[in-house]
Amino acid sequence: MEKTKTKNPKTKDLLRGLELAYEKMVEFKKYKKTPLVVSRDGEVVEIPWDEIEPTTTYE
Repeated sequence: MEKTKTKNPKTKDLLRGLELAYEKMVEFKKYKKTPLVVSRDGEVVEIPWDEIEPTTTYE
């Protein structure tokens, strides 16, 4: 994820909420040892649970 600069507090709160949801999903995928399924360039790709990247914080 890219870092973005936001001045709007609501936007900042929404981005933080998305970060928390992603963190919880990654924790769950690692706990269950299941792949993360994403779309890259229109193709469905599975990322193994042990290769899922941590999040980048928005400030």
